[in-house]
Amino acid sequence: MKRFILFLLALMLAGCASEKGIIDRDGYQLDTRHQAQAAYPRIKVLVVHYTAGDFDTSLATLTDRQVSAHYLVPARPPVHDGKPRIWQLVPEQQLAWHAGSSFWRGATRINDTSIGIELENRGWQNVAGAKQFAPFEQQQIRALIPLMKSIISSYNILPQNVVAHADIAPQRKDDPGPLFPWRELAEQGIGAWPDPQRVAFYLNGRPPYQPVETASLLDLLARYGYDVKPGMTAGQQKRVIMAFQMHFRPTSWSGAADAETQAIAEALLEKYGQD
Repeated sequence: MKRFILFLLALMLAGCASEKGIIDRDGYQLDTRHQAQAAYPRIKVLVVHYTAGDFDTSLATLTDRQVSAHYLVPARPPVHDGKPRIWQLVPEQQLAWHAGSSFWRGATRINDTSIGIELENRGWQNVAGAKQFAPFEQQQIRALIPLMKSIISSYNILPQNVVAHADIAPQRKDDPGPLFPWRELAEQGIGAWPDPQRVAFYLNGRPPYQPVETASLLDLLARYGYDVKPGMTAGQQKRVIMAFQMHFRPTSWSGAADAETQAIAEALLEKYGQD
């Protein structure tokens, strides 16, 4: 009789564990049928960096105690079983220290809400007093595209939240620089890009490099998500404009406030909304 009772209890527990929304764990059960509405995804932003060094140096730095990133993509990824190999250094659900002091669309501490991808690339060199950036290898970009698509899909990351390190920290950073193919990625469904016809509409026949009021342009950039504060110096203002231009108008990224930059900002705000 005792065995029969124990058998019935086991059946009842098994039935409970098989209920929809009930998860059986070692020593306890979870009832997941009542989900809170005041809950938000942790991962909202995807940040692209370059390493400013070779692969071995970059790997050593990113696996040390000072900085980290979720992924490291070699300039020329080795191919195994017909697929390029990418290094995962931090699990996606864990926080990596890749963004540093940062701001995007009203949020600070971007490390807490982002995944960081580092691309092996030497960055820029000073050539005759000007920054000269290194190009990205095509095989690196081909490997990067499916990785970014997977991350964006997994966390429903909005196009405007696929950003450069320079976008979220324009006073400190330039990466991944003006040679990173943001437009090519946007054509693959990765990240934001303005519609050319809407840029032309907002340009309204003005010469692209016609000067515009810096304060008006910065207001647009602030609405889109950049960190624009009262009392910024002219140099700080220039850095914000330069970061935006590197991303969305890489043919000319002097940091000057001009009509085409303004038109691009207006087209992006129309398409993706404001902060």
